[in-house]
Amino acid sequence: MNHFRKPDEFNVEDLRRKVSELREKEQQADAARELNPFARQIAEQFRAISHSPAMLIGQFRLFELACLIAISFLMEISLSAASGDILLRFATIATGSALVVLLLQLTDTYQIPSLRAARRTARRVFTAWTIGFALTIASLALLSVSSHTPGVLLAWFLAGAGFLFLERQLTAFAIRNWARNGVMERRAVIVGGGEPAKYLVRQLEEQPDNDIRICGIFDDRGSERSPTVVAGYPKLGTFAELVEFSRLARIDMLIIALPATAEQRILQLLRKLWVLPVDIRLAAHANRLRFRPRSYSHIGDVPMFDIFDKPIRDWDSVAKRAFDIAFTLLALTLVWPLMLAAAIAVKATSKGPILFRQNRHGFNNEVIQILKFRSMYTHLSDQSAVKAVTKGDPRVTPVGRFLRKTSIDELPQLFNVLRGQISLVGPRPHAVSAQTGTRKYVDVVEGYFARHRVKPGVTGWAQINGLRGELDSDEKIRARTAYDLDYIENWSLLFDLKILFLTPVRLLNTDNAY
Repeated sequence: MNHFRKPDEFNVEDLRRKVSELREKEQQADAARELNPFARQIAEQFRAISHSPAMLIGQFRLFELACLIAISFLMEISLSAASGDILLRFATIATGSALVVLLLQLTDTYQIPSLRAARRTARRVFTAWTIGFALTIASLALLSVSSHTPGVLLAWFLAGAGFLFLERQLTAFAIRNWARNGVMERRAVIVGGGEPAKYLVRQLEEQPDNDIRICGIFDDRGSERSPTVVAGYPKLGTFAELVEFSRLARIDMLIIALPATAEQRILQLLRKLWVLPVDIRLAAHANRLRFRPRSYSHIGDVPMFDIFDKPIRDWDSVAKRAFDIAFTLLALTLVWPLMLAAAIAVKATSKGPILFRQNRHGFNNEVIQILKFRSMYTHLSDQSAVKAVTKGDPRVTPVGRFLRKTSIDELPQLFNVLRGQISLVGPRPHAVSAQTGTRKYVDVVEGYFARHRVKPGVTGWAQINGLRGELDSDEKIRARTAYDLDYIENWSLLFDLKILFLTPVRLLNTDNAY
């Protein structure tokens, strides 16, 4: 089949640019429209958290590596004649086990279809173990750190091979079970109905070892143009209801079943949907145009255009969580005397609790309760944050004024980080009812809720760039949101590290903190 250049009328980068332009022109006040009862009932069935295949495969790979190291090392120290440094022997065995895992990766035995069909891949697994085992024994001999009798070598070889065979048989059974009960799946919604959606569903269902679970269909058209049931899946509501459904049901992917030529309709959809922490794909299976292969991603053999990707996904999220825990524990070790002094000062100078709890927006627009040292008089505290704190605000205590200027009042949020509600670095969480003037932030900034595609943070890119404290104008909230979105698009652990180490320096600027 001939492949042509992407035509000018459909270019993914151009689509993204036009979506950005539409963000500035229109509001999306209907983005969180209430769900109809039927759709809400379906969403509640998906409230349990599922695990992506990428995460499960990564965990399985680490499990195999750990087990191979443990088995080999136990065989080495219990059966072999030792003649060298035990640490060097362990390092050699660990390297050999890592080589086995690398060979298993290179031979595609860590793919879901391969793990399902453990018997078909047994020969590749056996070959990888044989090569890794031989190189490990040869290395131990060359380093003269251990010697082995034939009986020991045979027992060691059979122990490793037997483990890999039995463990992969059990894994194949588990994967089939996980796929049936929804533990391992990517939850998807089809956006658009009628014949295109029906054809797409049929194609997805035909894919072997498919990890996509279709949770429903959303379409704005009436039943005369878009049936209420498409290929056995119910139409759950309109596009305006889709955002709320996706949040409640923890949807992973939205697949737009519209032709690429329907550009205006696709743009209108993307303007509503890009605020969600999901993958957004445009199905290309029914398009007569054929683009270059690199233009597509695939679900099985079904081609898709990648419009937006979920930020900080799979192992990136694991790395960020590990970063948060490590640096939070370090921070608590260093600042606990300061936190103790702040707690004593708050309690000694005004009546009321030491900590202040406030509802704020977290990841995926969920409401979380943030901890702070109380900085206001108890009877004047504002849980809703409808009225922002201003310079010389009489509601703030003298001690509270100092805590706010130095941001010491934010330190209890380190416990929110340990609980997994927020990260050390991310868009600052705003109070649910926070507003500038008489308008809520979402009414000022188009796409405001896109800030919530990642966990909020104790500090963030906007704060590093001088946007601390009161947001008393439309320009300030727009600027903060722009910095937050820039952070999400360009996230990396090095970026987090940069923001974290710049935070104490930027705290010296207290112009807007009161």
